[in-house]
Parts: sequence; C-alpha cells; structure tokens
Amino acid sequence: MSGSIPFYQKHHRHYDRSYRSTEAESKMSQYTASSRYAAGSSISSTRSPVPKRAKPSYLAVDKENQIIGYVVPIFRGQGFTTGLSDTEETRVRETAAYMAHRNLFAKGLEMERSEVISRKEAMRESAERISLNKRIHENEEHFKRMNEDSLMHPPEFVIKPRSHTVWEKQCVRLHCTVSGWPDPRVYKNNVAIDPITSPGKYKLESRYSVHSLEINCDFDDTAQYRVSAMNSQGEQSAFASIVVKFKGEVDEALPPPRYGITFQTHIVDKFGVSFGREGETMSLGCTVIIYPALHRYQPEIQWYRDVLLTPSKWTHVHWSGDRATLTLTHLNKEDEGLYTLRVITKSGYETYSAYVFVRADAEVEGAPGAPLDVRCLDANKDYIIVAWKQPAVDGGNPIVGYFVDCEVGTTHWFQCNDTPVKFARFPVTGLVEGRSYIFRVRAVNKSGMSRPSRVSEPVAAMDPADRTSAPWTGQIIVTEEEPAGVVPGRPLDLQVTEATKNYVVLSWKPPGEKGLEGVMYYVEKCVAGTDSWQRVNTELPVKSPRFALFDLAEGKSYHFRVRCCNAAGVGEPSEPTEATTVGDKLDIPSAPGKVVPTRNTDTSVVVSWEASSDAKELVGYYIEASIVDSDVWEPCNNKPVKATFICHGLVTGEQYVFRVRAVNAAGLSQFSPVSEPVEVKAAIASPAPPYGISVLECVRDSMVLAWKQPTFIGGADITGYFVDYREVIDGVPGKWHEANIKAVSERAYRVSDLQENKKYQFQVRAANMAGVGIPSLPSETFLCEEWTIAVPGPPHDLQITEVRGDSLVLLWKPPVYQGRDPINGFYIDIKEADAPEEAWRGVNTKAVEKQFIKLQIKNLKEGETYVFRVRAQNKAGVGKASDVTEPIPAVTKPTKEIVVEVDDEGVISLNFECCDTTPDSKFVWSKNYEEITESSRLTIETKANRSKTVFNTPGEEDIGIYSCLVTHTDGASSSYTFSTELKRLLEISHDHKFPIPLKSELAVELLEKGRVRFWLQAEQMSANGKIDYVFNDNVISQSEKYKMNFDKNSGIIEMVMESLTPGDEGTYTFQLKDGKATNQSSLVLIGDVFKQLQKESEFQRKEYFRKQPHFIEYLGYEVTPECCVLLKCKVGNIKKDTSALWSKDKHQIKADEQLGFTEGVLKLEIAQISKKDSGVYEVVLKDDRGQDTSTLSLVDQLMNEVFSYIKSSTPLKITSTDEGIRLYTFVSCYNDLLQVTWQHDSAIAFSDRIKSGVVGEQLWLQINDPTEKDTGKYAIEFNDGKGGLQRTVELSGQFDDAFAEFQRLRARVAGGLPDVVTIQEGKALNLTCNISGNPVPEVTWLKNDREITSDEHCILKFESGKFASFTITAVNTSDSGKYSILVKNKYGTESGDFTLDVTEGTPDLGVTSYWTDAEGNVVFG
Repeated sequence: MSGSIPFYQKHHRHYDRSYRSTEAESKMSQYTASSRYAAGSSISSTRSPVPKRAKPSYLAVDKENQIIGYVVPIFRGQGFTTGLSDTEETRVRETAAYMAHRNLFAKGLEMERSEVISRKEAMRESAERISLNKRIHENEEHFKRMNEDSLMHPPEFVIKPRSHTVWEKQCVRLHCTVSGWPDPRVYKNNVAIDPITSPGKYKLESRYSVHSLEINCDFDDTAQYRVSAMNSQGEQSAFASIVVKFKGEVDEALPPPRYGITFQTHIVDKFGVSFGREGETMSLGCTVIIYPALHRYQPEIQWYRDVLLTPSKWTHVHWSGDRATLTLTHLNKEDEGLYTLRVITKSGYETYSAYVFVRADAEVEGAPGAPLDVRCLDANKDYIIVAWKQPAVDGGNPIVGYFVDCEVGTTHWFQCNDTPVKFARFPVTGLVEGRSYIFRVRAVNKSGMSRPSRVSEPVAAMDPADRTSAPWTGQIIVTEEEPAGVVPGRPLDLQVTEATKNYVVLSWKPPGEKGLEGVMYYVEKCVAGTDSWQRVNTELPVKSPRFALFDLAEGKSYHFRVRCCNAAGVGEPSEPTEATTVGDKLDIPSAPGKVVPTRNTDTSVVVSWEASSDAKELVGYYIEASIVDSDVWEPCNNKPVKATFICHGLVTGEQYVFRVRAVNAAGLSQFSPVSEPVEVKAAIASPAPPYGISVLECVRDSMVLAWKQPTFIGGADITGYFVDYREVIDGVPGKWHEANIKAVSERAYRVSDLQENKKYQFQVRAANMAGVGIPSLPSETFLCEEWTIAVPGPPHDLQITEVRGDSLVLLWKPPVYQGRDPINGFYIDIKEADAPEEAWRGVNTKAVEKQFIKLQIKNLKEGETYVFRVRAQNKAGVGKASDVTEPIPAVTKPTKEIVVEVDDEGVISLNFECCDTTPDSKFVWSKNYEEITESSRLTIETKANRSKTVFNTPGEEDIGIYSCLVTHTDGASSSYTFSTELKRLLEISHDHKFPIPLKSELAVELLEKGRVRFWLQAEQMSANGKIDYVFNDNVISQSEKYKMNFDKNSGIIEMVMESLTPGDEGTYTFQLKDGKATNQSSLVLIGDVFKQLQKESEFQRKEYFRKQPHFIEYLGYEVTPECCVLLKCKVGNIKKDTSALWSKDKHQIKADEQLGFTEGVLKLEIAQISKKDSGVYEVVLKDDRGQDTSTLSLVDQLMNEVFSYIKSSTPLKITSTDEGIRLYTFVSCYNDLLQVTWQHDSAIAFSDRIKSGVVGEQLWLQINDPTEKDTGKYAIEFNDGKGGLQRTVELSGQFDDAFAEFQRLRARVAGGLPDVVTIQEGKALNLTCNISGNPVPEVTWLKNDREITSDEHCILKFESGKFASFTITAVNTSDSGKYSILVKNKYGTESGDFTLDVTEGTPDLGVTSYWTDAEGNVVFG
C-alpha cells in the first residue's frame, strides 16, 4: 500500500521534517526506532525453540517514514493436531515443554497488547498533524485572497491553452498560465467540468499559477473547451478545441488493461476495401501475431460493423489460433459498411478496419434495387409496424411504392397490402396473438419489381408487457381482484401517432377499470364538422391498444375515439382526438447543398456535402459518381450514410463528378448540385520522417550530419529539411533547439555553435508543399570533439539506379572529412541482405576514383536481395564504411532503355520512354550522373511519358554517360554511354543535313521479254560521284544477272535484271556519294508487291518466247448488279480449235470449245453465291500448239471480300421531306433474305411517327414531326445470314440543318399575336402578323372557334404570302371574344390566338394597331 499526501501538504512552503511539534517529534522517533512489521515464521509442529523475533509493527509508512495509516494484520490460525489419544494428550500437556510453549504464547499476547496501545497513540498523533496542516493551508489561502495585489488586478492569461488533435484512447493535456486570483474554471461546451463526477476521466491541477486539464479521450470528447478566470475586477476567458479521431466505428468499451505480461499484437495480411454482389459469399480475414506466444493463452476476437457482430446465419466467425476470419454467407446491402477487427489481450487491444461495398443487380432491367434494413416496430397483440430503408438504385424510373410480405412459420409468403405504399413504414393488422412473424419488402416502378429484401428478425404478436417479466424484488404485493361483470371505463391518452395519405395510426392506454374478463376495443371515426360517428371495426374488436385506419379520404379531416368492451358490455367512448387531416405529415427532405470532393488515394475520393436543411427523421444520404462527360451515374453506397463518405473503386486518373440525395421514411430528395470535377489520384500529404542520422565530420564547435530520405514523401517532391538538436547531460536530454531556420535541400547539414566535449542528439524533419512532417526519432548521442584520425570519414548519400538482373549503378557522395591526405579512391562492398556481417565481400579490387560505378555483378541469384556500402581511401588507409543501402532485389523490371536517334534534319537526340509515369512524375537528365542544369549545349523536351535530350552542337565536349531518372515511379531509369559512336552519328547527321538532291526516287518497271529495270535520277552529280548498289545490306556488282549503268550527263542511274526469282525478294538501295554530299534511296519489294511484279515478268517472258494460246489477264472475279459473281479472264493467241476447261477443286465443271478470235474473254457465272461455292477454280486453255493454266483461290479472305462487296452500301444520309426527316442508304444488292435493323441507342420501336421501308435498292427511315429528342446516333444493320454490315450517322451535327429546313417549309405564324388586346369602344383595331411556309399556307380566321369571313366591319387580308392583317373599323362590345388565326400547308398546321376586350367609353378617332417586327416581337402603335 503506497501512501499519498494531499497537495496542500506537498506544496506548502513549511512542509518539511522540521515542522513538527515536540511531542510529535518524540513519538515519531519512538516509532522510527521500532522495526518494520514482518510476518514471523509459523511455529513448527516439532515445537523447536522459537527464535527471537523483531517486535511487530502495524503502521503504514511512506518513503520518508511518515505514518500514513494502519495495517490490519491477517489472522492466521494455528493447528496442533498431533495424532495422540485424549489420555496421552493430557499427559503430554503437563510436560515442561508444553508449559514453556504456553508461557511463550502468553508473552506474545502481552507484546501485542502493548503494540495496540502504541498504534492507537500513533494514529491519534497522525490525525492531529493532518488537521494542523489543513488549518495552516486554509489560513494561507485566506491571506492569499486578502492579498491586496491579487484583488486589485483582473485575471490575465499569460499563456493560453492550445488546440489538439489526438486519437481515441489517448491522453491529452491542456495547459495555461493565469496571473491573478482565484483559480480558473474549465467548461466543455459551456458546461463546467467536475472531475469528481467522472472519476478517472478528468484530472485538474494548479501549481504556481500554471493550470492543467488532463483528459482520457474518447470520441465524445471532441468539443470546445473554455477556461474562465473571474474576480471582482473582471473576467477573462480562453478557448481551445480538441478533435478526437477514431479508427473504427466501435461502440463497445474495452476492459482496462491489466498488468503482468505485456503482449504485443500485430495485425498483418489484412483484408482491403472489398466489393461484392448480393447473394455472393465473402470472407474477410487477418493474420494476428501476438508476442510473447503463450501456448494456452488466446486473445479475444471481436468483429464490428457499427456494433459488435454476433454469429448468425448471415455471419460466421472463425479463429484458428493465428488468423481471424469473418464470413458473410449471403451478401445483402445490409452487410455494407465499415468492418473492424478488434484483437483484445490483457495489455490492451489492436484494431484494423476496411470498408465493404455490396452491389445489387435487378432481376428485371430497369427495376429498382431491393429495400434494406427491414425491421419491426411497436409489436402488439394483433398489430405490428414494419419499417425499412429505400434503395439507392431506382432503375432509372421513380419508385411507385413498396409491397410488404409476411410469412407465418412456413415458406409461403402473403402480400399484406393490395396497393403499393410510398411511405417507408406500414402497419400490418389482423395478426394472430402469440404467433411469430417475419417480413420482407419489395420495391416497384414502371419497369418491374425488385428482388425481395432480406427478411426481418422474427417477432411475436403479443402484448409488450408479456415480453419481459419484471425482476424479482423480494416483495410480494397483494392487490384486490377486479370484480366480475364490470363494464370497462374509458380508454386514456388517445392520440394519432402517425398519419400518411394511405393510413392513420391511433394509440391509447387501457382504462383503469378493466373488469375481470379483460378488454377489447372498438374504434370510431367522424368527419370534422359533423357529429356522425361511424364504427370502423364493426365485425371484430381489436385486442391491441393500437389501430391502423385505411381507406380514408385524402385531404379530409377526421376525429377519432375508442370504446372498450368486454363480456359485461361496451363502455363509454374516450375523448375524441383533435381534427386530423389525412395526408403525409413527414415531408421528403430538401436536396443537400454544395458537394465537395477531395482527393484521397489512387482509387478513392472523400466526398462531403452540406446537409439538407430542416430535414426530419433523416435516415442518411446516397452518393452517386459519374465520369466527366459520360452522363452515366453509378451509386457509391447502397446503404445510407450520415456523414462524409469515402467513395472507393474509382479509376485512377479519371475525372469524376458527384451528387448526393437525402432519404427519410417519406422518400428520396432531389439530387444536390453536381460537384466540381476531381481527378482520382493520391492526395498530397506531409512526408514521413527521415531516418538513419549519422555524423560525417566533427570539429570543436560543429558537426556535419547526414540522413536518409523518408520512405514516403507524401506524393510531392521534398522541398527541404529542418534539423533540431538538444544537449544530453548525464543521460538526460534537454530541450530541442532549431539548427536551421531556412530549409536545406541536401541530405547533409553542418550544425554550428555547439560546445566541445558535450554530447548531443539530433532529429530531422522533411517538408514538401503540404507542410512539414513529423520529426525523426532522436539520433544516437554523439560527442562533439574534433576528429584527428588519418583515414577518411564515411561516404554518404548512397543511391542505386538502373537496377537490372545482373547490373546496377551505385552513386555516392565523398566524405566530408578527408583525413590527413586527399582521397584517392573508393571501394564497394556487397552482401546478401540477410547475411551476417562476415559475409561482406569486395566488388572492386582496385580503388575507383569516380563517385559512381556501374556494377556488372556475376553469380547473382534471381530474386535475392542485396545491400551495398562504400569506403573511401587516402594515403593513410581505408576509412570507415558508409551506411548500408536499402535492400535491392536482383530483378530486371520492364523498363525501356535510352535510344539515340538522328532525324531527317540531322538532329542527334537521346530518347527515353517510361510507361509507369504519374501526373507528378518528372524526367531528370544527368551527365556523368550529375544533374544537367546548363542548357547551352543541350535542349530537353518532355511530352507525356516521353523525354528527349537534343544536342545543339554535338562535339567531343558532349562525350560522357547520359542517364535519365523518372521521379514518382518504382525507380524507372536508364543510361547511355555517348562516346565511340559519336563519329558515326555525326556522319549520319551530316548526310541528313547535306544530301545529294534527287529528281526521282528509286523505282521499278518492266521491259520487254519480262526484264526488270530499277532506276532513279539525281539532280546533279560530278564526274567523281560514286554509286553503291545494295541488296538486303549486301553490295552487288556487275554480272550476268545485274546490268548497271550511270549516265552522268542526265543523272539517271539504273540496274536491269533479266528475270525475278523468289530469292530476289527484299530491299534494293542505291547509295550516292559525291564529295561530302551523300544520299540514298531504297525500294522494298516484298510480299504481294513482289509476287505481282514477278508474276507479270514471267507472263511477259512466256508471251515473248512462245506462240501458243495464253492468258493476257489471269483469272479474277467481279460482282454484277444482279449480285452474281463472275469469274473471268482475258486470253490471246487462240484459234478455232482452242478450248477452255473449267474445274473446281480438280473436278471439271464446264467446257468451252471452238473459241473464236473475237471472244478474247472467258467467263464463269456463279448465281446466288454462298459458302459452299468456295474453293480453287482453274481454267486450262489448250490446243494442238500447247496449253496455259490460270487459277483463282476463292477461299477465306477472298471469299469474305466477295460477300462484303455484295452487302456493301453507301453511307447513311439525311434529307428533309414533306412529313419530316428521312435517313437513307443504297445497297449493292437487296433481296428478301436481307434482314434490316434500325437503331437509335437501341432498337427503334416503329410507330405512326417513325417508319421504315425499301424502295428499289434504297433503305429508308422516316421521322415525322421531328423534335430535339430525335438527335443522336443512328445505325442500320443488315444481315443475309452469312455476315453483317453496319452503317452509322450522328444526327446531332446534321439535325439542325435538316430541322431548320423542315421548319422553313412548314406553315407557321412566325411573329405571333398579343395575348390580350384591351380597347375602348368606337376605336379602330388593326392587327398584323407574319406568316411563313413553302408552299404558301392557307389562312383562316376564327372567332370563338368559329370561322369568320371578311366584311365591311371586319376586314381580313393576306398579302404577298407573308402578311396577314385583321382590321375592325369601329369596335363595339359585341366584338369581344377569343380570336384565332389558322395557317396550313402540306408540311403542317399552326395557330395563333388573342383575346379582344372592348371597354365602354367615349369614342375618338384614334386607331389601335398591333404588328410584329422582323424578330417576331409584338409592337403597339
């Protein structure tokens, strides 16, 4: 038991050991001399001599030996069972040993009596001392209050409290310093904080005008705290806010941690944000590692979704000893939410949370999603209210209402309502008392019915008082039994608890006088304003004090009252209710306000919005997202949320907009305004702390530090670092001091103004555009003393780039401390990452002088990770090794290399492409691994994921290693050594810059006898010009096969080949050189081009060498207008007895004999071609002089080309017609087998306004009376069973012209007429309006829908086909009425109306005229 001293004793200026009375001092010295109480050893059963023991003491003392209480000793009974008989035991007791033991026990009792008396005196003395100290403290406080200086000045805050943001379960302390008296008070949200009412929650302290409030934070502690100090001179207040963040929505409180073994819990292999669909099974799991691992100890595993989850048919929980798994057996939208795993040990708990989204698919396209969260409210004997939440997806059409289904212990469902209800609550009546029911709900719109919701929990129809029995209190209450045969009294507290346009719910309390038989109820209604009461439940009375009335007239007001009844009769009615108007009392919430999306991760966005104003019984909000310009909205949540929401599953890099709508039991609100677009990418955050702080140099008053870049830079480049230091004295660190006010960009910094031979610790913080990150962990303690060693210090800032499977580039910076001599080289060491220190081995046997090296490492293991270090050397030896690099896996990642190019203008450039760039990535070019900052010799151009470095004036100064590193990637980098090939690149550049001009490029032509000629013509070449003839990169020379010639006067260069063989397929190049000027031209003869040239060459050779029948044009095909396929060829050198034999796949199909010289063309017609006609067709031409053969392979691709030609059509076109707009196309061949389909976003449903048809080869679609809704993309598809073809047209561009043309032709009242004309009696009226249309419309005037004609009183004119006028020479009251003008032509009809109002008055000679100007505006004159 540890003591505690009141604060007024601890901090009193007189509280010390000398402040005691003489009597108290004497007593204290007496008790101090007494030894501490210790439990003596038990008396042994052998009655050995008892050793002398110290005098026991039962006083509790503190560390300073001050008596603070009394310890009650534990009674220990002694047993003396010896196993002797009664006679023997009596004899033994008379022995001397027994007498000695008895005397010893009596002496002990006497000693204990003395100690009891001493303890009483000590306790009395202690109480007196405490009382005295209290009086001293109170007296001092009184003098403080009477202190004139404290009372003459108002309180003043010297230091105000600061706001804090902390995690839940953490402690936070608010500090402030206040001058003046008395001590301030602290308020939370304007409510005074009393630590006594919340023990352990708050702790208030006041010391020397410094006041503090310590809070053990929960989420509810998020509030504004006010510190208020007040005396007679005035009042001062200061404010601070505390924001408590929580990691999961968990309501259950944890037991306090217990002491003993401290368990460390780590949750690994975590489940992430998950997506599932209704009906699927999903498992969430995490691996849990607990240290130390005790064989029999198991933690407590809890799963939460808003509340603690318990095992059920929907959720299964499993713990295998190291892995916690939650299985959702049948996903529903109710299962959507934030899932939290909590692992509880004796030392505390660890949690992990992630969101689960559930998507829903409707059984019928366009039908709404299923309702959710079906639950039963206010269950009674024969009445239950079923409530639910509306779905997020309405299928594109408003939800008409909901159907409630009921199941009574079977698999058969009964529909509870005949018509759908729009309110998300429905009273189900007529239930059987004592039975158990479950319910489900379905939503319906004009497209169909949704899936049923998940069923509710079972609920029994019974009196709520019978559901739970009152706890036993130990009292038996005897009540007087109600007499039998008593008519029940009036029901009490009748009221309307819920009113919608579909039903009204009444509730009341049973009467005080029920009678022995119990009561039932009759409900009566009366229309407000009348006294005619009508019984509602005429057949059977109801048992529950609840009743739902249906079939009430919407908008009418009613009064209601209730009567009780039993076997004795019907009682008096209750007091009627106030007039209740039938209608929805709960309004649909207003649309939410401004929606603000904020970047979160690469696949999620945080969406916040302004809450709906004056929303009642708000259930939550639904959020929808859409990719910009797509106009396709997808739900982000299928379960309503009430606060800011994180939308997951978005596409990285896409632009999204969001909208929100609110929901309550009355329905869904309108959508909020669409948010501003936001790009989905990771948000920028402050960087993580640096690490690996080391000392590079130390002198008397300064130290040079180095550190490593943070592992996470926050999504933005680091702009600098801040260094702090503190002195360490005898192992106790002091306060932190800033070493640099301005951020440093390098990862090394000299801290100055230190003191020699003192110890210091350092910490570093990184900064980016988002702010300054948290500081690193304090470094080791370094002694500030000047280094005098001869060898160099450690290199620093090691970086690894260009990692490949067998090589990498290692960069470093030289040591700051060089030692006694300059550094002359570096050594690099390598080892496996998990190998011991003894495994370090050298990479280079000879020191390298450069500060970088490209390591070609042999015998690397694929996938193994390695670490490196560097040591510097001078004449004195090798210095200390650098810090070890991060582990690097020996893996070649898919990275492209730098490519050197020379463009057509002779520009030399290095090009690098990276496929893994992010919007924040930058290409950093370096020469010899130093960033290029001088741009006079180089120009760097970057577009998208490509970067190019252009050499402005390439020369020897540009020789070196060029590298490119892409930031914000997984180390994408490459290098290129620009050295030996510089000369070759300069030559290529020169050739491109200074070419020999050509009049014509290399070409090919056929000569007689089938010879092939390659030739080009140079514009100008000297006599010294040279030509190299190259075939497939091999130089060829003059031979029997190749005949070369160069005419220097004309510049024509040619090469002739006698014939072409398959080996001559390839690339032919003529290379020209004339002094420094060069040029070349190439011709590629491969594939079909070469085969066609070779075929024509062979044909001409055969035609020349033989005089026999032959083919002038080989076998080909064409499609006739009748959609027949015609195989034909052209023949020559035939005579009368020359014949032609046709065959397909080696089977003869036709023979043409006795061909005349005038024929010249052979034909084979295939009508109604189909797939069965595919094959190899051959025609043999022969007579007694010889024969020739031609074949055509009509299979595969060639057959498809034939079919595509048969189905070919012209592009869709648009034109205006008498009725509206027509789309049309012409097909090559149309027959009844051709299936035609027109589409406008989907298949068009034809009607009287939209028709289609065929005229000859023209297919058309007619749109009568077009509107703006008819714009969009139209397509026509036709299929003949062998393949299909589609033509499309976009109407949005051409629609305006066609629609304008249609409007121009249609009869229209272009100008319009005034709505009302008011004129005094006797005046003249003249109205004129513009008429348009082609042909000129017919004009008819009507009065009160009856046609009128022109006469002397009313003159009607229609002039120039454009102007229609209406004139009344002198109006009178009979002319008042409705007038109309009707214009009509074959393109349409239109009318214009106005009302004439003639008022009585004195007539004058004025004329009132109305006409329209060119824009159609009505003008009064």
